[in-house]
Amino acid sequence: MGTDVDILKIVLVIGFLILSLGIHEAAHAYVAHLCGDDTAKAQGRLTLNPLVHIDPFMTVLLPAILYFSSGGQMIFGGAKPVPVNPYNLRHPLRDMSLVAIAGPLSNFLQAILFMAVWKVLVTVAGMDPQALAPAVIGRTVYFNLLLTIFNLIPIPPLDGSRVMAYILPSGIRETYVGLERWGMLIIFALLYLKILHQILGATMAPLLNAVDFLSGGHW
Repeated sequence: MGTDVDILKIVLVIGFLILSLGIHEAAHAYVAHLCGDDTAKAQGRLTLNPLVHIDPFMTVLLPAILYFSSGGQMIFGGAKPVPVNPYNLRHPLRDMSLVAIAGPLSNFLQAILFMAVWKVLVTVAGMDPQALAPAVIGRTVYFNLLLTIFNLIPIPPLDGSRVMAYILPSGIRETYVGLERWGMLIIFALLYLKILHQILGATMAPLLNAVDFLSGGHW
């Protein structure tokens, strides 16, 4: 019976993760639309339907393998990237940074919402925090914060790099953006060297405190 509940918990967490990734990509598409580029809208990506944003390997298979193999302690993946044509944007450099930051911002806002739901379940309804619903919602808060932190790391092609490119002076920007060809190798190297773990570990607690405060503090 316990095994069945554990499997159900994992399936539900992955389902909420797919939903969160879909909202992340829809946020990119919506801000691109506001800034003048309807490439994503024309391809049907301006939607909250998570199925449209799924990449079979990155969104489903890889997160499932990592989550099952680590006993729910590790997950990594992504959705199908939203296409953005910078030449359609009214202010390409600035607007690309706005489009980029919209994704992780959506995950942070989702973390606040799910934290509020967790507080309703545990504090108001009196459910055991280890019960199925609070446990799934709690992991969803955690993974949305992971998505927020990870995507804001300024390594091309992560969202944080688009913001950094806007901030950097033009003389440095081109060299920095050129790192994108090596971006995934850099990311996996940082994962292997546990440097990303240190970044996530250092930032998770302050973000959790912020989410707790923004969801109403102690109920």
